[in-house]
Amino acid sequence: MSIGRINRTKGIALAAITSTAVIAGVLFIQGAADADPKPTLEQAKTQVAALQHKAEIAGEGANDLRGQIDAANARVKALRAGIATQQGSVDTVKRQIGSLAVAGYQSSGMSTTAQLLLSQNPDQFLSQASTAQAFAGQQDAVLRRYQQAQGKLNDLQAGEQAELAALQAVQAKQDALKAQIQTNLDAAQKVLDKLSDTERKRIEQENADEAEKARKERPTRSGDRMDDEVDLPVPANGRAGTAVQAALSQMGDPYVWGAEGPSSYDCSGLMMYAWGKAGVSLSHSSKAQASEGRRVSKSQLMPGDLVFYYSPISHVAMYIGNGRIVHAPRPGKSVQIAPMNEMPFNTAVRPG
Repeated sequence: MSIGRINRTKGIALAAITSTAVIAGVLFIQGAADADPKPTLEQAKTQVAALQHKAEIAGEGANDLRGQIDAANARVKALRAGIATQQGSVDTVKRQIGSLAVAGYQSSGMSTTAQLLLSQNPDQFLSQASTAQAFAGQQDAVLRRYQQAQGKLNDLQAGEQAELAALQAVQAKQDALKAQIQTNLDAAQKVLDKLSDTERKRIEQENADEAEKARKERPTRSGDRMDDEVDLPVPANGRAGTAVQAALSQMGDPYVWGAEGPSSYDCSGLMMYAWGKAGVSLSHSSKAQASEGRRVSKSQLMPGDLVFYYSPISHVAMYIGNGRIVHAPRPGKSVQIAPMNEMPFNTAVRPG
């Protein structure tokens, strides 16, 4: 057997051994991943809470882009209205040019005015012929009006395209954040799937009990509590009091990203709803709400004030007195009362 053939045989054998080793390594890694140790119930709760909080962060980021999207849509709408109006002006001047062209043709055959009207590229035509040669007197004035009207129309159309491009970019960012929400919620569900049926049912029951307890703490429309044994603070007077009552009346309602009532909320949606009942308009974004009121220190908090958490801001709650807040915590939870200091404080504002 030749040396070359021997080397080729050894090479084939080595490749086969290497491929087998790689496949075995991949299978080992995959097996190790699939064999992740089952978390304890408390570990699972901690992991799920962290992932749900990440989902809320992404959700508030997506909420913050709502204002930009709404403003961009308003600008596009205004530009389109302007374009429609300006197109009408251009068409009017064109008709005037046409009338002048007919008059000129009747007196002297095909005029430069008619040539302009029939040209596939009026701007190019006009650049090739002097205004003095094309028009005289009234014709010259109409030409200037046409040039000005068409120029303004072109500017408006360019502005519309720029706004649409910017709008699409912001919408793409929001879509990416929405995808992050679902990715984190899916990851949380995978953690729960590792638990036994009994453990999952226990968590579900705990969440259900928590929501029921919150519903029992709701004030009635008359301001009385449904459960007189629950120690709720006395709401403030005026608009702040109305906002506090509105927020407390939603206790037990589920957290749903993007929701602003009347039966589900995210954190900024709840604040928007509650202060809306008091006649104060807020943005649907915790970051934006942090700029929609008078800044107050932690020691100056009064019922109705908005309290913001984390850095950068990704959660908002309402202070209700006695060191407590009412808020929509995160996915999987319901509107509830909690200690004000259970999350890292960032800042606070007083709306209205």
